[in-house]
Amino acid sequence: MTTNMKRLPVSRSESVFSDFKPAYTREQAVLEANRCLFCSDAPCVQACPTHIEVPQFIRKIATGNVKGSARTIFDANILGMSCARVCPVEVLCVGDCVYNKMGVPPIQIGKLQRFSTDLAYAEGWRFFEAGKDSGKSVGLVGAGPASLAAAHELRRHGHACTIYEKRPVIGGLNTTGVAPYKMRADRSVDEVEWILGIGGIDVELGVEVGQNPSFEELEKKHDAVFFGAGLGPDTSLSVPGADLPGVEGAVDFIERIKLGEVSLDGVKNAVVVGGGNTAVDCVRELSVLGVPSVTLLYRGKEAGMSGYKHEWSAAKNQGVRAAFQGQPVAYEGEGRVKRVRATRMDDKKQPIDGSELVVVADLVLVAIGQSKLGQLLSGLDGIKLDRGKVVIDADGRTGRPGWFAGGDCANGGKEVVNATAEGKAAARAIHQYLGGKDA
Repeated sequence: MTTNMKRLPVSRSESVFSDFKPAYTREQAVLEANRCLFCSDAPCVQACPTHIEVPQFIRKIATGNVKGSARTIFDANILGMSCARVCPVEVLCVGDCVYNKMGVPPIQIGKLQRFSTDLAYAEGWRFFEAGKDSGKSVGLVGAGPASLAAAHELRRHGHACTIYEKRPVIGGLNTTGVAPYKMRADRSVDEVEWILGIGGIDVELGVEVGQNPSFEELEKKHDAVFFGAGLGPDTSLSVPGADLPGVEGAVDFIERIKLGEVSLDGVKNAVVVGGGNTAVDCVRELSVLGVPSVTLLYRGKEAGMSGYKHEWSAAKNQGVRAAFQGQPVAYEGEGRVKRVRATRMDDKKQPIDGSELVVVADLVLVAIGQSKLGQLLSGLDGIKLDRGKVVIDADGRTGRPGWFAGGDCANGGKEVVNATAEGKAAARAIHQYLGGKDA
């Protein structure tokens, strides 16, 4: 393994955040595990994109075989540690627990998964070895969960891997974008190092593939290519004042919180524009960072928000306010943003003539999406795009021989667990493409 990864600074703004889902003690884990019915046709398994054998890993906790439990998890999902923290289990495995239909609290699958995987890290357990050298190499673009999952699976089949990343840190949004009350950047770095511990995965940071090297040069250097570049910069609103100091992209702001220190001195009123999960993360983060007044400005109704309801409920409990059915038309202020001027929207998200809403703001974070990076591949024959997303089949194949993709660049921006599942599926398809018999 070779990498020139930049060390995270000791002082980071994210350090003030406490864990919103405290870890189980061993006693708590065993008690919760013994509540499980160990369903033979467990719906929780199907609800997980990586199809972890949930009843199996929980039964092993109940019987004291935590090492075996961790092995079961990692065999399906090598990023099982981070997924235990960041997965929206309320709408995935926990949401499909059979207890929900009985009026009984569902099994806390995520917390049990965290118990097993955290112990594996603490004890230094390793379960996988690199396969016999195949003589083949794969280049992976982007160092997020999709590429990490793909590279690890490829190494188990003996293929050499090189990950190319333009940032100075590895881990993708797990490191730079996950809400710090779910997982801090240093924990993501721990996971990266644990995954790379299989050996034979080189990481080149500060490399912008498509420029130097070009995609054609990358293709000549490797026997196959996996494109897992994720998403691009924050989408902005083209309204007057968009370039005022204090108006920022939400994802960029979260990254600065996680990788360094952010000063909010003098910020008394913050507005976050958007209604998705990134917007909800931002309002919760700003509240914890001490901003006295935090407002979510969303153009639709509360019921139409795409952000998870349980997360928004937590934000409201923290004192976050909302201004629904408002669309920014200008950011105003002298020297720095001071207010957001918006127009009222009707039930169909259409502007109401003559209506107006003004929200005071010293800081505005725009969380209305990110650009798609599939466009980077538009010049390659055989690569098809769908509104900026790379078109792939169920196993990550693109229309160009030897090129595969997965993660946010292909799915448009889903969960870490989805990226992990897509990376692993692509790795197995790559193995077959390279002549492997059993994937």
